[in-house]
Amino acid sequence: MSSTVTATPTTQSEHPVVLSPERSKLGLLRPDHGKSVIIDWLTTVDHKKIGIMYGAIALFFLLVGGLEALIIRTQLAVPENDLISAQRYNQLFTMHGTTMIFLAVMPLNAAFFNFLVPLQIGARDVAFPRINSFSLWAFVAGALVINFGWILQALEAMGLFSASGPTEGMNDFVPAMGWFGYAPITGIKFTGAGTDFWIMGLQILGIASLTAAMNFTVTIVNMRAPGMKMMRMPVFTWMTLVTSLLIVFAFPAITVALGELMFDRLFGTNFFVTAGGGQPILWQHLFWIFGHPEVYILVLPAMGIISEVLPTFAKKPLFGYPIVVFSGAVIGFLGFAVWSHHMFTTGLGKVATAAFSLLTMAIAVPTGVKIFNWVGTLWGGRVRFSPPMIFALGFVWMFMMGGFSGIMHSSAPADAQQQDSYFVIAHFHYVAIGGIFLAVVSGIYFWLPKMIGKMWKGNLSTWVAIFSTVGLNVTFFPMHFLGLLGMPRRTHTYLEGFGWETYNLVCTIGAYILAFGILLLVVDIIRCFRSGEPAGNDPWDARTLEWKTTSPPQVYNFGKTPIIHARDALWEDKYGPENRKCGEQAEDGHGIHMPSQSWWPLLASAGFIPLGLGLSLMQAGVPFMGYFAIFGLCLCTVGIALWAIEGPGGYHLHPKKDA
Repeated sequence: MSSTVTATPTTQSEHPVVLSPERSKLGLLRPDHGKSVIIDWLTTVDHKKIGIMYGAIALFFLLVGGLEALIIRTQLAVPENDLISAQRYNQLFTMHGTTMIFLAVMPLNAAFFNFLVPLQIGARDVAFPRINSFSLWAFVAGALVINFGWILQALEAMGLFSASGPTEGMNDFVPAMGWFGYAPITGIKFTGAGTDFWIMGLQILGIASLTAAMNFTVTIVNMRAPGMKMMRMPVFTWMTLVTSLLIVFAFPAITVALGELMFDRLFGTNFFVTAGGGQPILWQHLFWIFGHPEVYILVLPAMGIISEVLPTFAKKPLFGYPIVVFSGAVIGFLGFAVWSHHMFTTGLGKVATAAFSLLTMAIAVPTGVKIFNWVGTLWGGRVRFSPPMIFALGFVWMFMMGGFSGIMHSSAPADAQQQDSYFVIAHFHYVAIGGIFLAVVSGIYFWLPKMIGKMWKGNLSTWVAIFSTVGLNVTFFPMHFLGLLGMPRRTHTYLEGFGWETYNLVCTIGAYILAFGILLLVVDIIRCFRSGEPAGNDPWDARTLEWKTTSPPQVYNFGKTPIIHARDALWEDKYGPENRKCGEQAEDGHGIHMPSQSWWPLLASAGFIPLGLGLSLMQAGVPFMGYFAIFGLCLCTVGIALWAIEGPGGYHLHPKKDA
């Protein structure tokens, strides 16, 4: 394809700048050779490149969190083990939970949001491309701040760094209070700078998530292709919209809680200090008002992935599409009404306990409806057991296992017995790994050929599925029995004679099996990148609009904006009657406007790093950290100011034919 290309200047010049025709040929993995490849990716505002960077960073942190989990399980393999100290164990389980939820699963979902949503709704990009770039780099900044304690520990161990004041000693620089961050454990008297890193990092991650969520909400509401009515959108796009709204309404609660905790630690306020008139239980309410919707922020995108994969490989439309969409919205709504089932043991009172028990039971109904819809989709279909389908079917069964144990916790007496025991760990990990992880892997196998234009090689995916599902069940199913036998969570070690030894050893063996399965997944991804065969535009004979464009997609996504006449637009385009096939919007002569790349979102996000580190290390007695924090704030301000005066900019493409 060739085209004429002009650029809209970022200043008020009257004359457009003529660019080389090769700019029209830029696909996802075809950088502009007029600039450095690194600069091209650092300054990009292309939603597809941003999605791939989210995915790569998230996979890295998935491996980090998995390594932390392996060390934890190795410590618990035998009684009275001294592989690591109690303090190190506390650091590892705190960082494992934080890393997996905020630095692995959420950005993995964001990777799919970024890459797929504009393609699925027939848009050129997201509504605010530079804000999209800002969200990515703010996420990176928050991840660095949270994990900065590991770097300081290494430097202190080598004699290159030392601290004074209340956090003297290397073990204080990594969060060690549990990823719930319960007050008053997080008070300045009990924990060191690691808690401050955790607070600042989560605040920065919250900014990244909120800006991204608002961006996707506006994109889905306002930028759908002509004819793409709300009830014609793919289910994954619907779940992205519901998830984005959940983030917008849930994250302010944790923002307030973290802000109050920051003020308690830095400025001596008493929001959570009983002696000063505060209430430690206030943290639990604020945390779980955010925390339980957060579960559905993680799960709903996984459900959206499954709702795209199953119809494709069953060769049938999704059974009960409106009900699937409605049940997802109901799950999101009820997610705000069940937070106190995490607090049945705090003395809520009979009325509150009864109310939250009923609501916890109620939220199982729309979840069960989705299961029946997925089974109905498979019923009578011509099922193909391709890699995405294998993991999707694994998700359905493993997620049901997690759901069954979750329903038990709607009963307050049973919950009181299982609270803070290994039974709860088993339940959550069946949802998180058996549900979310298997769905994400299904999505990777489904959409990676579209992202990079290469097809999977061989049958390594089968071994990934075997080791992942076997490892999952061997690791977490015995934990139900450990919980019923009374083993509390966050236990550094244990004595012989409790009956826990065999179960813990089996769990540890299972963890290594699961880790091997994840390692095989990474190997399979690398093989696909390096030596995969060309995938073609639609290798799975799929149903939705993203498969209508090239693999990988061109920088502008679609040569001509599609006009939608039915749900499952691509399927109707291939096999439907003439009146349901996609049309194309007529050209207006102005071409396709594409946004220019920009440094300023990166600069504004980079300011969060000195700001967060400076405020955190002030408590550690490190000199000049207050000035370092001010420098970070100035960097953010300058980046945003330059971003604001940069102007819309961009360039125009004139493709001769559709991509």
